[in-house]
Order: sequence, then structure tokens, then C-alpha cells
Amino acid sequence: MFESPLFWPAYIKEDVLYVLDETLIPDQLEYVCVKNVDEAVDVIRKMKTRAFGQFLVVLNTFLLELGGHQGDLVKHLEEVACQLNNSRPTFPFAEVTGIVVKAAQKASVDGADVRGAVLKTVQGFLAGIRARRLQRVNEIADSINDGDSILTHCNVSGELAMAASIVMEKGKLVKFFATETRPYMQGSKFTVWELQKAGVPVTLVADNAVASLMAEGMVNKVIIGSDRSAANGDIANKIGSYQIAVLAHKFGLPLIVLTQPSRGVASGKDMPIEIRDENELLVFNGKKVFGDGVKGFYPGFDVVPHELITKAIGINAGL
Repeated sequence: MFESPLFWPAYIKEDVLYVLDETLIPDQLEYVCVKNVDEAVDVIRKMKTRAFGQFLVVLNTFLLELGGHQGDLVKHLEEVACQLNNSRPTFPFAEVTGIVVKAAQKASVDGADVRGAVLKTVQGFLAGIRARRLQRVNEIADSINDGDSILTHCNVSGELAMAASIVMEKGKLVKFFATETRPYMQGSKFTVWELQKAGVPVTLVADNAVASLMAEGMVNKVIIGSDRSAANGDIANKIGSYQIAVLAHKFGLPLIVLTQPSRGVASGKDMPIEIRDENELLVFNGKKVFGDGVKGFYPGFDVVPHELITKAIGINAGL
């Protein structure tokens, strides 16, 4: 099976965490070396890797911080968890870090090896996530029919391209339209790049072309990802997802969402939406695009209500 580099963009080798620098794609495939929690938080805040990659960074950071620490290891891991939890407000890192910290606390109370308990917990977690992601790839492939023309906007890295390659290996014809996904241009830099690497027909469209595509019958299905889910089925995804969901509903197109089921919040209105630095809109390649006095407003995500979602393909990460 074709495997996109974005499917598993972070891994540990010889006490160093290598994180795929997604800001350099498609020009370069380079990895950032991370050796401690401070560097991990920096990678997350600077969006060197995105949603799933950030969860890999969070989990692997605990393994980095196990080595060589002197003193109260449980307290240290609690502090590490706090730093990671505060790195991005929209992401439910606390649901993941809580599992690791509880394993350390339980081992300490039981008089067991804290390092061993954390190592077993994290490695088991990572192995389980990989297996469930591969399972979801096949579920996505099963949701794609021969002749589908699919619109995507910030899907889950790696999975959609891999599913599309499976579909094509079975002789089905499928094509994709990918939005630019401004201002980071994730659609043009990542989605188009990895679909092309998988040999899948893909066309880049402007973010504001979605209604026209649907009105002209150029797409018959929408597949997007999600960065957070609520207990009632609402999801948060890259800004622009909500308006796409509304348009899909208007034109009677099925909206498929790749989710991470969670009961951490009751509904979408309970999800904190991260407001990014306005300079991410106002500055390009280090230069100001507009004159002084122009302000920018960039919420990184918006919420899609569950009633607009036709099908959710979930991955239970053990939360």
C-alpha cells in the first residue's frame, strides 16, 4: 500500500524525536530534531506539524523526558503534561497526556517502575493508533464509489491519499478537488502534493470556488477531517469547514467527516477556538502585505454541527 509521509510524520530514533517539517512541503522533505519538551512545544506552536503530527509529538515527548531525569519523575511528567496542554487551546491534548500521567501516578502508588509503566503505555498507545488509522483508511476507501468526484478541505494527513490509492488499485475511477485552505495553503501544499504522489487525479481550487463547483455538479461528495469532536457529534476543523458543510447540505451532497470520538466536551459551543496571530494573514514571506492600520482576524477553526454531517468515520484513540 502507498504510504504518505504525512501518515506518520514523527518518530523517535536514538533519543531524538524527528518531526516532519510540514511548512517546507512540497519543496523539501526535512525533519526537525526535538530533544525536550520546550522544543516540542515550539514545534507545535509554530505549526511545524499539524493535528495528527502534533499528537505524535505530544506522546513521544514523554518518552524523551523519561531519559536521564533525576528527582521526582511523576511530578516532572505532570509538569511536562501541563506545558503540552497549554501549547494549543483548541486541541484536546489533556485527554492524551492525562492517560500517560495517570499511568505514572498509578505505578508510583503501586511501588512499580514509573519509567517502565510510561514506556509501555505510550508505546502501546502509538501501536494502537497506527493500527486503527490503517483500519480507517480501508473504511474511507469503502466509502468511495467508482466515478466519485470528491471535494476535500483539510482532511486527516495521509489517510485520504492512501484510501484513494486503494480505490484506484481496485480499478475504480475517482478524482478530487482540493481547496487552497488559506492562509497556510495546506490544501495546495499538502493535499494536492500527497494525492499526486499517490497517482490520484486532483485539481486545486480557490477556497471561494466551492459553491460554484457544487452548483455546476462538478463534485458529488465531500470528505473533510476534524481536529476535535464533541459528545453530541459536532466537530471542529480548519476554518472554512462550516461554510462547506452548509453548502453541501444545500446542494444535497453527502458530507463525510474523519473524527476522533471524544466525550471531553458536550457540544461544539464548548470547544475553545484558537485565534491565531493576525500577522499570519497580514505578513507573507516576512513582508507586510498591507499598510499600517489594517487589522487581521484569523480563527484557526470553526465548528460543524452534527446535523450537517452525513457520515462520521471515527478512530477511537483509546480516550
